[in-house]
Amino acid sequence: MSFWKIVLEDLAEPKRQDPAYNNWIEVIFNYPGVWAIVNHRFANFFYKKGFKTTGRTISGLSRLLTGVDLHPGATIGRQVFFDHATGIVIGETAIIGNRVLIYQGVTLGGVSLDKGKRHPTLENGVVVGGGAKILGNITIGENSKIGANSVVIKDVPSNCTAVGIPAKVLGKCSAQPLSHNKIPDIDKEIFSYLLQRIENLENLIKDGKINITEEDIKLNEKYSSYLKSLKN
Repeated sequence: MSFWKIVLEDLAEPKRQDPAYNNWIEVIFNYPGVWAIVNHRFANFFYKKGFKTTGRTISGLSRLLTGVDLHPGATIGRQVFFDHATGIVIGETAIIGNRVLIYQGVTLGGVSLDKGKRHPTLENGVVVGGGAKILGNITIGENSKIGANSVVIKDVPSNCTAVGIPAKVLGKCSAQPLSHNKIPDIDKEIFSYLLQRIENLENLIKDGKINITEEDIKLNEKYSSYLKSLKN
């Protein structure tokens, strides 16, 4: 596909991916993520041709206009959409595949000062929730989902959902849509276990019993089952 056809495809992404889309006028004034990507196409073109100062200049101007800090050296595929977009930061060696959806506040950052590949790779079909941080030269597998505000520092296999700080893969990996309102709260589950455990121990001491209660056995079984649903 030619350069200009890809740009036109970028401009059409809101109509394809955003249910709030109404008309082309809104694309001009209400979709900074679209313009960040379009501007990046030009910045990346010059950067790859060796005109790095020109590429960085276009990138800098785009950051002022869109609120997206997108390095001109980053590689971005087709049909990529930045929803709301404000606060997105993407480093020089990041690679983003096709049909990737990224929400506001996401960082694709590095953890090394080396000149080589030091930023993440997002394969085709990845969805990254708002505020998530994906750090280092790691790979998020095809069609995987990253929960909002998660911090990802290890590879995520294809068709998986990862949440938490640091992020862990939840349950079985399958190609299901990401429902942010249905993602388990890992911290809540752990605190709930600890509080119930303390209550059980207090009851044991108060009642003068020595054996572990039936409730405590059930609690341990429930918690063990929960831990098995998490993958490192």
